[in-house]
Order: sequence, then C-alpha cells, then structure tokens
Amino acid sequence: MKPTLLVLAAGMGSRYGGLKQVDPVGPNGETIIDYCIYDAMRAGFGKVVFVIRHDIETAFREAVGARFEKRLPVEYAFQELDKVPTGFAVPANRTKPWGTAHAILVAEDVIREPFAMINADDFYGADSFRVLGEFLAKADAQSTGYSMVGFILRNTLSDHGTVSRGVCQVDDRGMVKQVVELLKIERHGHAAHNLDGKGGAQPLTADEYCSMNMWGFTPTLFAVLREEFTKFLKARGGEEKSECLIPTVVNQLISDKRATLKVLPTTSSWFGVTYQEDRPKVQESVRALIERGEYPQKLWT
Repeated sequence: MKPTLLVLAAGMGSRYGGLKQVDPVGPNGETIIDYCIYDAMRAGFGKVVFVIRHDIETAFREAVGARFEKRLPVEYAFQELDKVPTGFAVPANRTKPWGTAHAILVAEDVIREPFAMINADDFYGADSFRVLGEFLAKADAQSTGYSMVGFILRNTLSDHGTVSRGVCQVDDRGMVKQVVELLKIERHGHAAHNLDGKGGAQPLTADEYCSMNMWGFTPTLFAVLREEFTKFLKARGGEEKSECLIPTVVNQLISDKRATLKVLPTTSSWFGVTYQEDRPKVQESVRALIERGEYPQKLWT
C-alpha cells in the first residue's frame, strides 16, 4: 500500500492574497508545493490530500490542485472553525484556526493508509521524502510507531525574525523522548535562544533536532486526535488564539507511552518563507539544487 501525502494548506488564502497567485520559487513558475509533490511522487507516495478552507476551494483547485489531478489521485479536506465536537462553541471573536492537530483530524474520512503530513509553504527536499516514504511503506496501518524527519535547528532559522519550532530530545536509538514547542527562537551568535516573552531567554546549541512539521503517521492517530482535541477545547476552547498543535499531542503520547516517535535524519536542507524577506534566499536555494542536478530546469513536462 502506497502512503499518502497530507498537505496543510488552509492558511494559504490569507498568505497569498486569496490565492489569486501563488508566489513562484522555481524558474518556470514552480511553487514550493510543486517541488514537494514532485519529490513525494518519486519517493513512492500514491495520493495527495490537501487540507484547505471552503472559501478558498475554487481558487486553490484552479491555482494549485489542477496541476496534480492528472498525475496522481487528489482529495480535499476542509478545516473550518465550526468543525468542533458536539457541545462546544466557537468564541465570538475567534478567527484563528484551531491548529495543526485539528487540521490533520479533519482529513480522517479520506485517509486509510500510513501518511506523511507537511506544511504547504515549506521546502523539505528530496532525501526527506525518500526516508519518510521508505518508513511509511513498511509501516503497519495499525501501528502506533510514528516518525518525524529531523532537521538540525540552526539550518531552519530565519535571519529576519523569530521562528516557532518543535525541539526534540532524542535518545541513542534515535527515538524521541520529548518534543517541546518553542515559539520564539532566534539566532544568537553561533547558537540560538528562545525568548519567553518575559525578558528571559532559554539557551540552545542550535545542534538540536527539530520538527519542521514533516511527520509520518498511521490512521491510529485519528482516534487519539479526537480525544486530545476534545481535552484542548475543554481547557482552552474559550480562548481566541490558542491552538492545538501536533508536536504537543505527539509529546503527550510519548509521555503516556501510547506511541513511539523515531527521528529520520535527512541530508536535505529545509527552507521556507516565514518572512517575505526569506523569499530571495528560497529562490536562490532552488536554483542551486537545479544546478546540482537534483531537479530538472522545468519541473513538469
């Protein structure tokens, strides 16, 4: 059974002006999503599921989805604020999505096989899809042995501001002991630190493995997500900006010994557009990969 690629793209409407155009990073108008789907296909993934919102569905299908529908099966799932369990209400002033755990949960009805989850606006690289595809191709659909592609923290930082990362503690077997979501990490000399919002800074070596939201799961995750999202809503559902994040859920599963998480090291470099000032560096990085022969000059022929 070929694994599925789950792409979280619900936030693209606001980031890309309603998707009237999606910013290209390749020489022939290719976007980050193009490169991710290309890498996933050659790594053996058999289907892609896009998580979007209903209000951007038409624009997304025209600007993005249509390019892939002739190449592999494509399905859609919809992340909406009102997709909450019975008995819960959305705060009147809330506009922020419920977070990545909720975004995965809304795709439950269209995924029956082991799957990878990625962000739509992150470039992960061919080797990352290869190692994750190999792991998922061997996974039992009933297993609670999950995985994440591990990137070195210093290679994921922006020169233009702070970033949020799931920083991992890993044992000598390559198994994650803990994932801690740090929300304001910035470079600090040759290392890094995380700002706590109260004037303090947690030092980091920048050699830590971190999650860039490139995960490998099985369908067993969905039952857990329903349970954890309900707990989140009971505790914080009345807040306007709190999110139920997948690193937090996975960390709880590890702590409770309900799942294991294996780090899959990669030779690929991650890059993304956290700030608009990051875009020229992304375009330059793509050009370098093309020059090294990792991608053709024109991605789709």
